[in-house]
Amino acid sequence: MNGLGAGVYEIALRHRTDAYRAVYTLQFKDTLWVVHAFQKKSKTGIKTPSAEIDLVAQRLRRLKEMLK
Repeated sequence: MNGLGAGVYEIALRHRTDAYRAVYTLQFKDTLWVVHAFQKKSKTGIKTPSAEIDLVAQRLRRLKEMLK
């Protein structure tokens, strides 16, 4: 995902007619942290909704604080 920092990745999967996203990071202590996973329900295109991106950013901040 662009704009969320280095080491943050998104997996996008399709199952039948639905789309799913999982956002994860590897940058914390050699551990895979799944930050957020959700079913994408937007009918307007492939762009991830800003509310979901904001939630990921908030969780990344909390994770960084927790692991200090």
